[in-house]
Amino acid sequence: MTSQLALREVAAPDMPVAVNDAHHDQQVVATQEVGNTQADLEQDANIVPLSGEVFGMLINLSGRRRFTSQRLVLYAVLASQQHENAVPIAREALALFRAAHASLLKRSGDLPGVFCPELEEVYFGALDGDRKICAFIELAGRTLNAIEDKLRTAPELLAQLVEVTTPLLAILNQITAVYEEQSKRHARLMRDQLRGIMKDIETIAREAKMVAFNARIVAARAGIAGKEFSVVAGVLSNITTEIDELVKAALNGAAA
Repeated sequence: MTSQLALREVAAPDMPVAVNDAHHDQQVVATQEVGNTQADLEQDANIVPLSGEVFGMLINLSGRRRFTSQRLVLYAVLASQQHENAVPIAREALALFRAAHASLLKRSGDLPGVFCPELEEVYFGALDGDRKICAFIELAGRTLNAIEDKLRTAPELLAQLVEVTTPLLAILNQITAVYEEQSKRHARLMRDQLRGIMKDIETIAREAKMVAFNARIVAARAGIAGKEFSVVAGVLSNITTEIDELVKAALNGAAA
């Protein structure tokens, strides 16, 4: 009896059990960051999820529209001076300009059209971009027709086309800047989402590690009977360590 009582007294003290207070830590961090991130969250809430490839296409089309507007006017001037093949080149530039504008404005295939309030504003709001771009397209077509047909109105139309080119270029630059800014915001949102996912995985891995640690304690209490259980707990601990390393690598990549 005395021997059994002694054994009970030795085994009585509970082994330390790991406690995961990561949830509390996350709450503290989240509370501290609310003031700094609220504005960003409100701005990012309306971002349409588009791939980097699509944003590349949008920015390239917007850049093509700027380039072809200048090429169009240059060859219209050369056409008025009777340079060979100037009119066909100017018409080709006009066709490219018109197609780029249509692709940016209307949803089709992979392209989203006007997909955010900022684009709505520059195309249809105070900047009135769409109307001015369409007016430029119409004026350019009339000018090339007049030059090709040698009409008396050709010099006047050409002068108008040259005059509107600079303000049009300013509009096109502003629109391109909107696409570039949307691309940056989208990339930031994707990075934030990746960080969120990785942190969730990190939390799960940490909790799994605590479970594995506590399982080892239970296995140690069970003696020989818990040996196999201890091996399983060790494997689980190794897996969670590998997950930790992968999460750290992913978070470092997201921060780049």
